Amino acid sequence: MEYINLGNTGLKVSRLCLGCMTFGSKKWRKWVLDEHEAEPVIKHSLDRGINFFDTADMYSNGVSESLVGNILSKLVKRDSYVLASKVYFPTGDRPNQGGLSRKHIFEAIDASLQRLKTDYIDLYQIHRYDYDTPVEETLAALNDLIRIGKVRYIGASSMYAWQFARMLYISDMNGWHRFVSMQNHYNLIYREEEREMLPLCHKEGIGIIPWSPLARGFLAGNRSRDRIGGTLRAKTDDYAQKLYYLDQDFAILDRVVEMSGQKDVHPIQIAMAWLLHKKGVTSPIIGVREKKQLDELITAFDISLTPDDQKFLEELYHPKEILGHE
Repeated sequence: MEYINLGNTGLKVSRLCLGCMTFGSKKWRKWVLDEHEAEPVIKHSLDRGINFFDTADMYSNGVSESLVGNILSKLVKRDSYVLASKVYFPTGDRPNQGGLSRKHIFEAIDASLQRLKTDYIDLYQIHRYDYDTPVEETLAALNDLIRIGKVRYIGASSMYAWQFARMLYISDMNGWHRFVSMQNHYNLIYREEEREMLPLCHKEGIGIIPWSPLARGFLAGNRSRDRIGGTLRAKTDDYAQKLYYLDQDFAILDRVVEMSGQKDVHPIQIAMAWLLHKKGVTSPIIGVREKKQLDELITAFDISLTPDDQKFLEELYHPKEILGHE
């Protein structure tokens, strides 16, 4: 496993981040692994050198955090891994149980710390942009979490580049800790981030940790124009249907499958290799349900893509509407 600094910080993270939305409660999503099923996958990821784990308070309504906290605290010492979580989406049906108000952030961090069985979170991220809360309130609260030691670094997730730039400016203007990472929607069939967000992150030294690097499994090559797919997640993942499955998406997928045959690897390995070749990409967030899937993705580091290879994979892309900010 390779390790890299997260943005301009001194924090070393593995080049792959294990996304923990896959772990939690089947009551939340049918394809989620419970604790008994998840432990071998998490242990294998540690054995393969992954030290970066990303979850959120809304995944399985908090069960994902509890599961990750239970397993990691049992397997390894706290200083040997980097733990990331997120706040924003509602965790209840009352008015202040969601968003990025100071009240919710302070209550959410304490609940997350308790579930994760830790005194601090390495990377605490705002899951989305909150249009109902002044950004100054949000940023001041996040700065205070670092100041009192409950958080080491702060990050952000999908939003418009102008919103992220404004938040960075306000942090700088007030002398507050600024975001060190951007967790954005980025893969071979959704590349709108290349227009503004990625150049902004490059300029500002922000670490890029893309979510859905394999397009929620679409780039595995097991979907077709007349068949959703054979896996449980493919059959039950309604959100993927909203993001992908356009004719142009399948055209790009055909190129991925063709190249995987030429190089004698799996389509997901080509898709991941492409992303790892992109400037500034720090640690794509991968969701796996089996140890062999993790092993396949790790071998993507060994796949070399020439400029012609990358052009072959990219040239059929057409602009899309913005997806993933909701």
